[in-house]
Amino acid sequence: MRNLADVPVTDLKGVGPKNAERLARLGIGSVQDLLFHLPVRYQDRTRVVPIGSLRVGQQAVVEGEVELSEVRFGRRRSLLVRIADGSGGITLRFFHFSAAQKANLARGCQLRCFGEVRRGPNGYELIHPEIQYMADDAALQSDGRLTPIYPTTEGMHQLTWRDLTERSLALLGDGGLEELLPREVRRELGLSPLSDAVRLLHRPPADQSARLLSEQGHPAQRRLALEELLAHQLSLRMLRRQQRRRGAPAMHGDGHLRRALSASLPFALTGAQQRVLDELLADLARPHPALRLVQGDVGSGKTVVAALAALNAVEAGYQVALMAPTELLAEQHHANFVGWFDPIGVEVGWLSGRSKGRRRQAILDRLADGSLHVIVGTHALFQDDVAFDRLGLVVVDEQHRFGVHQRLALREKGAAGQVPHQLVMTATPIPRTLAMTAYADLDLSVIDELPPGRKPVSTVVINDQRRDQVVERVALACREGRQAYWVCTLIEESDALQAEAAEVTANALGEALDGIRIGLVHGRLKPREKEAVMLAFKAGDIDLLVATTVIEVGVDVPNASLMVIENAERLGLSQLHQLRGRVGRGAQQSHCVLLYHPPLGGVAQERLAVMRETGDGFEIARRDLEIRGPGEVLGTRQTGEMQFRIADLLRDQDLVPQVQQLADRLIREHPESVTPLMRRWIGERARYASV
Repeated sequence: MRNLADVPVTDLKGVGPKNAERLARLGIGSVQDLLFHLPVRYQDRTRVVPIGSLRVGQQAVVEGEVELSEVRFGRRRSLLVRIADGSGGITLRFFHFSAAQKANLARGCQLRCFGEVRRGPNGYELIHPEIQYMADDAALQSDGRLTPIYPTTEGMHQLTWRDLTERSLALLGDGGLEELLPREVRRELGLSPLSDAVRLLHRPPADQSARLLSEQGHPAQRRLALEELLAHQLSLRMLRRQQRRRGAPAMHGDGHLRRALSASLPFALTGAQQRVLDELLADLARPHPALRLVQGDVGSGKTVVAALAALNAVEAGYQVALMAPTELLAEQHHANFVGWFDPIGVEVGWLSGRSKGRRRQAILDRLADGSLHVIVGTHALFQDDVAFDRLGLVVVDEQHRFGVHQRLALREKGAAGQVPHQLVMTATPIPRTLAMTAYADLDLSVIDELPPGRKPVSTVVINDQRRDQVVERVALACREGRQAYWVCTLIEESDALQAEAAEVTANALGEALDGIRIGLVHGRLKPREKEAVMLAFKAGDIDLLVATTVIEVGVDVPNASLMVIENAERLGLSQLHQLRGRVGRGAQQSHCVLLYHPPLGGVAQERLAVMRETGDGFEIARRDLEIRGPGEVLGTRQTGEMQFRIADLLRDQDLVPQVQQLADRLIREHPESVTPLMRRWIGERARYASV
């Protein structure tokens, strides 16, 4: 029997060039792909419901005789067909119909219909129901199965999906889907044969629970989810294994630079910071590449830990590159590193997409000859013309904004065929189960302790009709010597529109707040202009900083104790938490005001309630995961990585520990299964596992 992974979907009757193109949009190229395109929900059409018992919103099958059929002309022409079954009557309404359809729906005709009951002008209606004609007054026999509803794309009707999956199931036989999990593993876990699971999910008998199936909790669905999660886990394990095969510099610094920086800091490291630093130093001392993800809430002090790890590399005679996803964040890191490193005699370079001409060339020359030890920049750091003499450590901030490929691009710039160590940081806490799945190629460290003396930020949610009261509160705080942020948010992505909104707000606040010094920062300002405003704010020369969300990360002003976020309902939980993290960095009590414009949708209400209830970044991340889903939280919705066909990281997180054990076992005992599993579930995207 042919393996259905090798049978193109165009071999199926009904798949011409147009449908092949539509299926390709959904990633379906083979019959196997089509069989793994599972229904999202199911309808029970096996029971005929008396018309008299119908309720609004119910999806039901009814049978009846046509009593009346007429074309009604109103705002839209429609065909109205009245059917009755003795218990009651209901109207079928068709906006699109042909003369032949009208003729077939004549009085006395017996019909079976399926649709959703709606309230019409003259009683209950079914709009464009699916209909079957019943010959000679004989009731139609149900096939005794639940009806699948498939995720679809424009131009693909549910009837087409049912037809194509019917043809695919006919080819399934007993061996069309190869069993890739070893027999002993399937037996131990009590897993049904793959072909049986797929057949059941496409055509479930009526005795199966439609609710359980629609909630994706059926054992057959869990069997497929486990295999898919396993394939993703294996791909990341293989990536990690290949990374570890490469050599990396074993860096043993003598500690003199780290001691000098520690002595100059106005604070001591927290226990969590010291623990994570020790883990990093142990990594860097090994002769294979470190791959460590450091998570820490806003303000937990990840950057200083990265700085101390960087100094260990410099002490050992190696270069360090710190890469951030945006110019503003990279600029903030550069400013921090310069402030810490300059006094102890370590120069910090800068490289971004805007670095041009002789200045850029001078930096490139010094990186290539090894005279510059530390460089901070954006993705410009992994461009082809950037060469290092002895790159030993790469620090990547806000990992979820870079793809796996981008993160790996810098490793080829290591010294003499060696791979640099990698430290990946994120201030977007990721629930542990999700991190264990998404970043299985990385070791995980968590800075789960805030510096002593930090008070939780008090958060209130206020209707923007009380804006004047909020303005008075800002005035009072500034006159008492404290500083404040006023953040403007716009749905539009345009820098120009956001800048204009911020300027309008700054002007309005300037008129309302006499004597208050107001600064303005937005994405249209040149880097030097932005830096000048931020330095003035930090120095206390500006009382109120009006800004767009560009200040989301990287700004540390301990005297700023009040933040107002306008239109807070437009932002996600993660972004709101990042913004709120700009205050609460000093010893005084800080406050965050979330201004919203009513009416609020359900999701917006939920987000704002979470912000009011907790300041714990990991709890916020957990709730964010529930609201938005893993793809959005990880930033993989756009990159195409970690996209699942069947599994769901939130719903199936209880499978993760089992999947991790299985991955270890397959690599150890059944290596022949690893590549086929990755190819089946990840396809072309499996390439990053062998990059």
